[in-house]
Amino acid sequence: MDKLAMHSPDLTQRNIDAIVALFPTVVTETVDADGNPVRAVDFDLLRQELSDHIVEGPQERYQLDWPGKRAAAFAANAPIAKTLRPVRDESVDFDTTKNLFIEGDNLEALKLLQESYLGKINVIYIDPPYNTGNDFIYNDNFAESSAAFLARSGQRSESGERRVANTEANGRFHSDWLSMIYSRLKLARSLLSDDGVIIASIGDQEHANLRLLLDQVFGAQNFIADVVWQGGRKNDSRYVSNGADYMLIYAKNEMRLSELGIRWREPKVGLEAALAQAASIWASRQSDEDAATQWKAWLKSKKAAGEITDAVARYDRLQPGTGRPMSTYRDITWPGRGGAVYEVLHPMTGKAVSVPKTGWRFKKDEMDRRIAAGRIWFGEDESTIPRGIIFLDETSDQVAISVFEQDRKAASTEMRNLMGEIVFENPKDRRVLARWIRLVTGGAKDAVVLDFFAGSGSTGHAVMDLNALDGGHRRYILVQLDEAVDHPEYDSIADIARERLRRAGEQVKREIGLGDGGLDVGFRSLNVATTNMADTLATVDDLVQGALYDAVGSVKQDRT
Repeated sequence: MDKLAMHSPDLTQRNIDAIVALFPTVVTETVDADGNPVRAVDFDLLRQELSDHIVEGPQERYQLDWPGKRAAAFAANAPIAKTLRPVRDESVDFDTTKNLFIEGDNLEALKLLQESYLGKINVIYIDPPYNTGNDFIYNDNFAESSAAFLARSGQRSESGERRVANTEANGRFHSDWLSMIYSRLKLARSLLSDDGVIIASIGDQEHANLRLLLDQVFGAQNFIADVVWQGGRKNDSRYVSNGADYMLIYAKNEMRLSELGIRWREPKVGLEAALAQAASIWASRQSDEDAATQWKAWLKSKKAAGEITDAVARYDRLQPGTGRPMSTYRDITWPGRGGAVYEVLHPMTGKAVSVPKTGWRFKKDEMDRRIAAGRIWFGEDESTIPRGIIFLDETSDQVAISVFEQDRKAASTEMRNLMGEIVFENPKDRRVLARWIRLVTGGAKDAVVLDFFAGSGSTGHAVMDLNALDGGHRRYILVQLDEAVDHPEYDSIADIARERLRRAGEQVKREIGLGDGGLDVGFRSLNVATTNMADTLATVDDLVQGALYDAVGSVKQDRT
């Protein structure tokens, strides 16, 4: 039933809407005299839109700004009287494991990790909540007790769920999200080692803002890549099927990575299978032409199935006489102008081949050596410029490209198989996480990995997979809020994550078999709790003879 409006139309908002339709760039977010968030018009920008010359206004500077930014910075720096309290009953191998699972607000957890892990984290992976209007934003305030603040701010619902809606009707739709992530990123940066890296997954809604924010926190000079993860197709989209997420990658200190000579490389997918298949085709060939046809058909089918990538598929020829898979696409012309100029004779026609306009990349004696070694490919006649030859078995590693495809449905299927049912929507793919964690750490087997938006625990699962694969001793630290879920077996997302880690650990051990080589599949479960120290503040007059014994102990009675 439609409700009758009890007041006349808000003409100010109607006028703002009209201005927005004409000049969308002049809209900003601000607060009114009572501190309520509102949408507003930047009149300096509006005057500029209506002027044919530069309008004088406040000093211009390049920065990302929003209402609440200073409060978010304060929240990151404000001290808290909290501690991490162990929960043995929820842990696995508590006395021997080096993995941590922390339940609680990640802002508080990041503050508490500063003492023990300052500058010791090798890679941070986060998948923060996407700003879609769902419940996820936390107001950060440490000037009052947690219970009082949660009740006052409405972060606890009647059923006890801790969450605050950030709908688009809220005038601070973007500002609230930025404030939430800003304070956490500031704390996270200090935890990274000097050669550490952060990977932040994000969707379209805040992608542009998050990149600007990371530029501000980590420095634009430390930007590494903006990776596109194409995870599926949306045929019900009105305009374009955008099934992509983004992974923004920043170094703590890119100059340090360069000084250390670090280059990120990863094994070519399907390399061993391709070499084995090529050898089989060559051994059973009817002719060289028959082998070449079979090889190209095999490459095409495996690439379509996702079992190999272009890094293998481009080796689409077999070397005459040996059957070695090779690529003939290496450019041997000079990049620019000023390359060597000389005649190169075609081996079949005996005529000089076409000389590239920029000259050759090699001097003549080097070219002759490569031709004699069979490292130069010639076309059918002299009209084709020769190219260099690279063999597949010579290059086992590759540089990762900034766009990749991996269907997200596979992760949901694996999660359902592990847990027996769907208990968490849209988990991250542990194979993708394992790949990028290994890549950005240079394959280091002792890396410490932090994820403070742990969700279902995919990052911890990925770390265990990596250790099982190469015998590594990587450690993970996961932080997850106790967000309530509507499920008969689990009270919160943190409960789901812990159970997933237990089952994943058992699964990894089964896959390895007997003698797991000391693989660490356990975790210490910790809760963000009030301080262990008792409140002993008292005036001299309060300390009467009978109360002296109560004032001696500085640790709470139920703590150690």
